[in-house]
Amino acid sequence: MQTLEKDEEILIQKIRSLSQEKIKEVEDFIDFLKYKEKGEGLTYWAAKAAEPSFQRVWDNPEDADYDNL
Repeated sequence: MQTLEKDEEILIQKIRSLSQEKIKEVEDFIDFLKYKEKGEGLTYWAAKAAEPSFQRVWDNPEDADYDNL
């Protein structure tokens, strides 16, 4: 059975091997787990998870004027 310190070190090594983009995803997932554990913010995190899908729709030259509202 591994100690908590050893588990943490293994996790840190795995995180360090990721790209910056993937590290951000890990951070978001950890935040999600913390809120889920508390039973708070589920709607917020569902919306947050949908952002990448909507990003392609939101970021386009035709709608750029809306960015300034």
